[in-house]
Amino acid sequence: MEKREGGIKDGRSSIPLLLRENPNGGSGSSSPATTMVVLSTLVAVSGSYVFGSAVGFSSPAQSGIMGDLDLSLAEYSVFGSILTVGAMLGAVMSGKLADLFGRRGTMGFSEVFCIIGWLAIVLSEGAWCLDLGRLSLGYGIGLLSYVVPVYIAEITPKNLRGGFTTVNQLMICCGVSVMYLIGIVINWRILAIIGTIPCLLQLVGLFFIPESPRWLAKNDRLVDCEASLQRLRGQNANISVEATEIRDHTETLRQLSEPKMLDLFQRKYAHSLIVGVGLMALQQLGGVNGIAFYASAIFTSAGFSSRVGTLAMVAVQVPMTLLGVLLMDKSGRRPLLMISASGTCLGCFLLGLSFSLQDLQVWTDFSPVMALSGVLMFAGFFSLGMGGIPWVIMSEIFPINMKGLAGSLITVVNWLGSWIISYAFNFLMNWSSEGTFFIFSSMCGLTILFVHKLVPETKGRTLEEIQASMNPFTPKI
Repeated sequence: MEKREGGIKDGRSSIPLLLRENPNGGSGSSSPATTMVVLSTLVAVSGSYVFGSAVGFSSPAQSGIMGDLDLSLAEYSVFGSILTVGAMLGAVMSGKLADLFGRRGTMGFSEVFCIIGWLAIVLSEGAWCLDLGRLSLGYGIGLLSYVVPVYIAEITPKNLRGGFTTVNQLMICCGVSVMYLIGIVINWRILAIIGTIPCLLQLVGLFFIPESPRWLAKNDRLVDCEASLQRLRGQNANISVEATEIRDHTETLRQLSEPKMLDLFQRKYAHSLIVGVGLMALQQLGGVNGIAFYASAIFTSAGFSSRVGTLAMVAVQVPMTLLGVLLMDKSGRRPLLMISASGTCLGCFLLGLSFSLQDLQVWTDFSPVMALSGVLMFAGFFSLGMGGIPWVIMSEIFPINMKGLAGSLITVVNWLGSWIISYAFNFLMNWSSEGTFFIFSSMCGLTILFVHKLVPETKGRTLEEIQASMNPFTPKI
């Protein structure tokens, strides 16, 4: 049987209907970036921007919401963390909905929930409406976290797929950064209204872009599949080879037996499962969502201007994300992961040390600068590798027949870890600010050891080589 690749580049989920990859360029001719491919990608990553803006909203809005609605710390912690509860629900259902309604239909469906969520937040007069809006918003971005990268990976030609799929992670980062930036100067209700704009843009844009040709082929709509592919590749392009590959690959996948969730826990998948789940759990236990959701409060607690700190954080994240994209296929996954984890470890350690100095009333003039340095170091190094590489590795280490189930499980683990940290963060800070960040620093240090001992280098290796080395009891695909 021919080798096939069934994952997507940022690993947010896994999808079976991708063209088989060849390390030397593969079959089929390379295609240019047509206007329709670019437009379709831009419409899709509007959903990624929505994802980022939802995550970035709670930090700049915290003081305004708590003051205007008279919320307690516990009530705001529920608001901050309930986003991830909705996202877990969306992530669990995303694969089935995307297969049932199509990629475009699922993006539109998710944006309805996002718009309802933002409007509920805008109109909130109490905690219950605020939480329902945040839950609805979370459900929407849980769907988007799966379907956006899948759609991009399925419409782009193989020679452009890597670059285009990384735009998803970049736009998430941009959404977070812009929310931090404008949230400094405007009211939280207006900030929520602004959050609806990319939702509306995507809803309108979906009418002008084609459905995924691979989804159409899967649903036996072969005429529509070829029409969609022709729009994407250009009216004068010869699509016969690619259309044949899609049909043949779809027929091959239909011959595979439908796997069950329990099959994933067999001994032959143990190494892959430990690596996938371990990376996702450690990514969240390093404290990223605590820092992302409550950055303003961290700066204020450390005695530093939240406005200046937030601006500096924005200035670091986007360039470091771009740098990570450029380095990923040059330096390899393992070195970049260990460098990234080392930087986040040091960043959290500096934050913990800053709060310790404050408690001891030692170097009080220097401790705010140390806190700012710690947050910026954490944000920058996390964006460099730990933010995206775990998803890439997850898409590479599972056999084609298990990628869908594995992707769902690992996505839920990621969102569950996000919820635990975002809910517990304020309580941990009240218990011990320095202790909180020393714990996070320890988890980042554990990540370095985990990567060194268990995570394989997947750069420049075929899927067969990766899977044979990690799943020695599994026949090659």
